[in-house]
Parts: sequence; C-alpha cells; structure tokens
Amino acid sequence: MADLVAAGKVKYLGLSEAAPETVRRAHAVHPISALQTEYSLWSRDPEDEILPTVRELGIGFVAYSPIGRGFLTGQFKTQDDLPLDDYRRNSPRFQGAAFEKNLHLVSDVERMAAEKNCTAAQLALAWVIAQGQDVVPIPGTKRRNYLEENVGALQVMLSDEDMRRIDAILPPGAARGARYPEASMAALNR
Repeated sequence: MADLVAAGKVKYLGLSEAAPETVRRAHAVHPISALQTEYSLWSRDPEDEILPTVRELGIGFVAYSPIGRGFLTGQFKTQDDLPLDDYRRNSPRFQGAAFEKNLHLVSDVERMAAEKNCTAAQLALAWVIAQGQDVVPIPGTKRRNYLEENVGALQVMLSDEDMRRIDAILPPGAARGARYPEASMAALNR
C-alpha cells in the first residue's frame, strides 16, 4: 500500500479493526492516517489499548456504529422490531437475554436524554464526539431526518458530571453479548 502512495494513486492509508500491534507494524512501514473501529457507549473496547496506541502515534480514530447499530436510538423495544432480513438478528447483542439486558441500559440513556432535551441517539453520539478531537464518529444515516437528528448531537453539551453519569449508566463491558457472531469476532483486531 505504501507503493500506491509513492505512485500517487493513494494519498492516505487507513486501517479497519486492527489490533495495536498491527497498527504499529503498519505505521512503521508507512504513516497510517486513520483507524476505523466500532466505538460507542456499548462498544467501548477501543479505550483499553487501541485509542492509546493511535493517540501515541498521531493517528485519527474513526468510530463506526457510534449509536450501537441503532440500538441506542431506543427504537427497538422487542426483537420483532427488527425486519426479518436484518443482519442484526444474527448479532448476539440483539438476541435473547442480552437483548433484554441491553434494553434496560438504553432506557437509562433515554431518561438522561429526556432530561437534556435531546434524543437518546443524540446523547450517545454527543458522548462519542466528546471523546476527543481525534475521534470522528460516522453514524449510519439512511434518511434525511436521521441526518438532521445526528447533526443535532453537535448542540448537546456534556458536562464532566454528565460524562460521569453516562459512564455509570454504560461503563465499559456493560452491554451484553458480543458485537458479532463468534466466527466474525475471530477476525477482528488482528
């Protein structure tokens, strides 16, 4: 890939779901501009090793699924709210007891959002935005009204007390179920 940059065919290099060791190895060959990894209130794994690594190396962090694959919007109250062909039906976080436990977490987020006069999605997105100038969330947006709602997250100001409260509601590891089915999880952070 460094050869592609040298040839002028590519301007910057980025990685997705790479482990800290992989990021370091790649960055030693050619500067990496960005790392894309899932990061949200219910996917906080990057905080342990990945965010410190990219910050040390001056690499930007692109947070995908910052509203938890839509779960943190509060729109899903039962598994039947997911279309029959929706890939999330195969996600451990959207199944059985994990789904029920995660619903309770979202209801706490919804209560706090109501107090702050914003939606649960806006609160969740504002939390990701507040993680630092080097963290850029990329929420999936299929409809204009979702885009407008997401942009509204920029108006949600979170105090230090708000951040502590959110951390108490959804601390690292609070979400139940893996992000992906077992076989897919094996391919992450390599």
